[in-house]
Amino acid sequence: MSLLSPVVDGDGAPFWEYASRGELRVQTCADCAEPRFPPRPCCPYCQSFDSDWRPVSGRGRIWSYVVPHPPLLPGYAELAPYNTVLVELTDAPRIRLVGNVVTAADAPLDSVDPARLRIGAGVRVVFAPPDEQGLRLPRWLLERP
Repeated sequence: MSLLSPVVDGDGAPFWEYASRGELRVQTCADCAEPRFPPRPCCPYCQSFDSDWRPVSGRGRIWSYVVPHPPLLPGYAELAPYNTVLVELTDAPRIRLVGNVVTAADAPLDSVDPARLRIGAGVRVVFAPPDEQGLRLPRWLLERP
C-alpha cells in the first residue's frame, strides 16, 4: 500500500530532522519569540529572518477533524473509515498540526473508532515508524483512551 508522504523543503527540513529523533519542535522567531507553522523564512509578525526550533510538549487538543469515506485515493480506501485531525498545540495555540489519532505509534490509521473523537479532546504526539523516505510522521494518542 502506498500512502502520501510529505514533501520536505529547505524551510521545513529541520521539522522532519527533529521528528526523526522523536522530538516535536516548532520554528520560532528569534526576535519576537512567536512560533510559526508551516515553517517559512520570514516571521509574519515582525518580518525577521532569524529563527530557531523550539521544543514543545507534544500535547494538544483536537481543534477539528474529519472522517473520510470512499471514494478515496488508492491505498487509503482500504483503511476507511479513518480520521484526520487538526491539533492545536497546548504550548503554542496558534499552531495547528494535521495528523491522525491512533492507538499506538505503529497502529494503522483506522485503529481508533471515529465515534470516540471529540472537538477539544486532549491528545499527545507519538511518531510513526519511518516511511519509505525515512520520515516519521507525527500522530496523536487520545489522552483518555
